[in-house]
Amino acid sequence: MAWKGLHLTKPSRLSFKDGQIAVEQDDGEVCTALEDLAWIVLDSPRSTLTGTLLSACMSAGIAIIVTDETHTPSGVALPFHRHHRQADLAQRQVAMGAPLKKRLWQSIVRNKIENQAIALDGLGRSGGPILREMKRHVGSGDPDNVEARAARAYWSKLWPEFRREDGGDRRNKLLNYGYAVIRSGVARSLVASGLLPALGINHASVTNAFNLADDLVEPFRPFVDVLAWRTVGEGRPCREDLSVDDRRAMASALLSEARVGSETVTLLVAAEKAAESLVRAIESNAAEALELPVLPE
Repeated sequence: MAWKGLHLTKPSRLSFKDGQIAVEQDDGEVCTALEDLAWIVLDSPRSTLTGTLLSACMSAGIAIIVTDETHTPSGVALPFHRHHRQADLAQRQVAMGAPLKKRLWQSIVRNKIENQAIALDGLGRSGGPILREMKRHVGSGDPDNVEARAARAYWSKLWPEFRREDGGDRRNKLLNYGYAVIRSGVARSLVASGLLPALGINHASVTNAFNLADDLVEPFRPFVDVLAWRTVGEGRPCREDLSVDDRRAMASALLSEARVGSETVTLLVAAEKAAESLVRAIESNAAEALELPVLPE
């Protein structure tokens, strides 16, 4: 079972040897079993990999994340749908009615706001009780857009003088890096469960191949927020680029601990459970079947 990832920041030559991924760098070569890996981040412009390895990674369900010249994740490679019930699940997903979609989105938004409240409490910030009161008012489909109002309250308490749209702020760079990694993990889990990532619950952009991933990732975001806060603390607007240590910290987001029901698991496992439970929710037409991660208090 996959349980870890690779984050490569040095020039690397990757190949497939005896069922393992071989990573050759200037100081030597290391081999890792493909079955242990869930994701690989290629965070160096001088990394190469063989076609044989790429094919093996897709067969193993490994997400390969590439970065641009600023070391920001810019793309992800995922396997074609390989689930044994692919056609059946696709038909059920396409046929999902508006009432179920609205109830699922309500659950997702409520879970996200609860995680935001737990994040504020855990980091010693005020505002948790306010968010929990707002959570109570999230209706089916969130017609009053409580999610957006909760987000404004949340960011104002997490970091004063913070603007989420300021892409040059180091804090946003940390967030965007971490969000890209967990989005890839969620997309990987959706594909493995036989779902079509392009067909969303609330997100419905005709140009977005990952609408469903962008729906399901919302409750995962506060985990990244906590990781970023612990990296910079209270912080102030800062224009610095991310260091290797910064990027390595955010690349490990999928290894954060989460609670799913009575279990404590990694966020990677939580993504797999969320995708599997979404299949059950679709098949049973019951939004309450959806299992989403909760931040440990």
